[in-house]
Amino acid sequence: MSRAPLSRTTTIGLGAGGLLVFILLWETLARSGLLPAFVAPAPSSLPGAFWREYTGGFWLKAILGSASHYFAGLAAGSALGITFGVLAGLSRRYEAAQQWLVRVIRPIPGLAWIPFAIIWFGISETAAIFIIGVSVFWITYFSAFAAVRGVDPDLLEVAEAFGHRSAFAKVVKIILPAAAPGILGGVRIALGQGWMAVVAAEIFGVPGMGARMQDASGLLQTPVVIVYMLTIAALYSLTDMVFGQVSKVILQWQR
Repeated sequence: MSRAPLSRTTTIGLGAGGLLVFILLWETLARSGLLPAFVAPAPSSLPGAFWREYTGGFWLKAILGSASHYFAGLAAGSALGITFGVLAGLSRRYEAAQQWLVRVIRPIPGLAWIPFAIIWFGISETAAIFIIGVSVFWITYFSAFAAVRGVDPDLLEVAEAFGHRSAFAKVVKIILPAAAPGILGGVRIALGQGWMAVVAAEIFGVPGMGARMQDASGLLQTPVVIVYMLTIAALYSLTDMVFGQVSKVILQWQR
């Protein structure tokens, strides 16, 4: 079996072919009745469902609502995660002081915070932002911690040789730039986790795609549910692509 790398054209062709086979198989099973419409609607029913959502004004309104929660939660959770992660990476004492707290809180999933979000903030956009922020916090925290702790100590010795002897100068001039790829990598993972958390954050009634999916599922409008699932996937791909380009600009000094 050949393990030679595939060309870009071959890779794209195989990927598109695999997706096409999956869609055709899905369509065949749905039309044959083996998959009831309320379980898995035929792919051919999705364009009509999307058009009704779009012309009815629901689709764009849901996207705008979810985007506001998503970006606010992503920004808050990532900023806090990076800040505390960098601090833990820089200070052994700080890491030791909070490590037991981290071990207790870290395993708690974002969904488990929903009752408290409702109690603290009510059924509001703030509650949705809180859930999304919690979901991305630990990803950025641990990526920042690992990135800072993984900085080569030899770089700090070189910094001292060039006159950067203060702790502040070492952090700003050496540690943060060296840790930037790892920190940005964590944020990139958080982009996807944030979109995954959007549905959970809105499913209890906050306007957005999650609430729209909940309403549609209650009426067995499964094509509408899949339309929003695909919308989330498309939005993730878009944000990931944009962030990838932004990261290249930020890290262009590494080239």
